[in-house]
Amino acid sequence: MTTMLLGLVAALSAQGGAVKRDTVTYRQGDLQFRGYVAHLDATTAKRPVVMIVHDWWGLGDHARKSAGRLAEAGYLAFAVGMYGEGKLTRDAQEAGLWAGAVRSAPAVAEARFRAALDHIGAHPLADPTRIAAIGYCFGGTVCLEVARLGVEVGGVVSFHGGLASQVPPERRKLRARVLVLHGADDPTVPAAHVQALQDELRAAKADWHMVSYGNAVHSFTNVDANSASSRYDAKADRRSWEAMTEFLRELFGG
Repeated sequence: MTTMLLGLVAALSAQGGAVKRDTVTYRQGDLQFRGYVAHLDATTAKRPVVMIVHDWWGLGDHARKSAGRLAEAGYLAFAVGMYGEGKLTRDAQEAGLWAGAVRSAPAVAEARFRAALDHIGAHPLADPTRIAAIGYCFGGTVCLEVARLGVEVGGVVSFHGGLASQVPPERRKLRARVLVLHGADDPTVPAAHVQALQDELRAAKADWHMVSYGNAVHSFTNVDANSASSRYDAKADRRSWEAMTEFLRELFGG
């Protein structure tokens, strides 16, 4: 099975073809959500799924570009919306309110993530037994939280995400593999949060890996980030993508 799965992803990537991109809608409760699906169209073979959770601005270009890159690598990529109604902003106060409403309510985050998971799991190209989730900033936090809640994904990757949890310890049932890609100088994540996460993962006997990138702060993968606390770092961006790529290869091949 390992060789077959690795061969499938390699074959999809090698066959090339065009990346097909679709905007899709799905519902959770009273809200309609928009997502963005990308995949190579050279074959109809089922393939592993990678879900992408956006940063606090909403589902914009950063998550969509990542979906395209993952599609080129042979995955079925699904950039999901976590706010509903296609909300997207460049206003930090508005983004903070939207993100805070989700972060402070793990049940809301779980319900919205599960709706997206159910939607992509029914896609004709999806292998529903091989699903991972990656996220940026707010999205990294969401990925860690849904992993803590035991949502059925094989692995999660947090890029410069917040590490503190709103999930009560008694509700945690972490089973997914975890990769945390962190800016060593990120001023938004206190050292105590880093230590608390590592203690939590050790106590859970999780399969986890954390990489801290020297001189990198928050949002180091986002080319539009350009402030003292949130700034693009080309070296950390490249290295973190390579770390994620290897994580996915091992996850889907194991």
